Amino acid sequence: MRPYLFTAILTIYIITITTNMIIIFIVKTEHRLHKPMYLFIGGLSFLEIWYPLVTVPRLLWGLLWALLTQAESISIAGCLTQFFFHFSFGATENFLLTIMAFDRFVAICKPLHYLLIMKQSICTTLLLGSWIFGFLVVAIPCLLISRLFFCFENEIDHYYCDFAPLIKLSCTETSHIQKMVFVSSCFVILGCFLAIIVSYTCIIQETMNFPTSFGRQKTFSTCASHLVVVIVFYATTIFMFVRPTTGHLLHLNKIISVIPSIVTPLLNPIIYTLRNHEVKEAVKKNVQDLKIKSKSNFTSFLL
Repeated sequence: MRPYLFTAILTIYIITITTNMIIIFIVKTEHRLHKPMYLFIGGLSFLEIWYPLVTVPRLLWGLLWALLTQAESISIAGCLTQFFFHFSFGATENFLLTIMAFDRFVAICKPLHYLLIMKQSICTTLLLGSWIFGFLVVAIPCLLISRLFFCFENEIDHYYCDFAPLIKLSCTETSHIQKMVFVSSCFVILGCFLAIIVSYTCIIQETMNFPTSFGRQKTFSTCASHLVVVIVFYATTIFMFVRPTTGHLLHLNKIISVIPSIVTPLLNPIIYTLRNHEVKEAVKKNVQDLKIKSKSNFTSFLL
C-alpha cells in the first residue's frame, strides 16, 4: 500500500498548498476582500500551509525511505520539534476559529459598531495573539517531555510524534505530564469550542428576530462555511485529545488524526471558496484577468 499512500498523500498535499496560497493571494490583492472576515480567512489559509508542513513531508519521506530500505527513523530532537510545532499550530487553529466566530457575532449582533470593534489594528492583534498563545500553551508540556528518559524499544506507533505513543516509550513517571496535558487540552479545545457555541447561540437568537426570511437566509449562508470547518475540526480534535491518553483507542487515533493533519487543510479553502459568493467572484475575476493577460502576451509574442 505504500506506493499508493505516497501518491495519494502527495497529491492532496500539493493541492492543499496550492489552494491555500491562492486564497491568500486573492484576499491580499482583491480590494473588495479587505474586510476583517477575509483577513481571518487569509490567516487561516496561512496556518493551513504550515500545519501539514510539520507532518506530511516527514510522512512522505518515511513512506519513500521505507520503500527503498524497509526502515524509517527520526531523532529525538526532530521528534520533539515536530511535536512542538504540530500541537502549537493545532492550538493556534483553535484560537483562530474562536476569533472568526467572534467576528461573525459582532457583524450580526452589533452591526452598527462592527467597523469600530473589528478595526484593522484589533484584527491584527487578535491574529498575532492566536499564534502567540498557541505556541505558549504547548511550550511547557514540550519542555517536560524533553526531560523524560526513553529506554524502551523506541518504536513510535504513529506516523508523527503524537503525545500518547511518545509517552508510552518513557520509562519514567509520566502521570503528572498526562494530567497536565489533559487539563490544558480541555482548557484550549473545550474552552474555545464553548466560546464558539456561545457566539453562534447569540447569532441564532439575533437572526430569529430578523423581519424577513431573506435576511435570515443570508446570515446563515455567511456563517455556514465557518460552521462546517468548526464541526469537522472539533469532531476529530475532541475525540483525540479530550479523554485519557492511553488505551485501546490509540490505534484509532492514528487513523483519525489524518483528518486534522491532512484532510482539513485541504477542505478549508475549498469550503470557503464554494460557500462564499465574494470569494468565488474574486476567483473568477482573477482567472479572467489571467486569461486576458495570457492572450495579450501571446499576441505580443506573435507580433
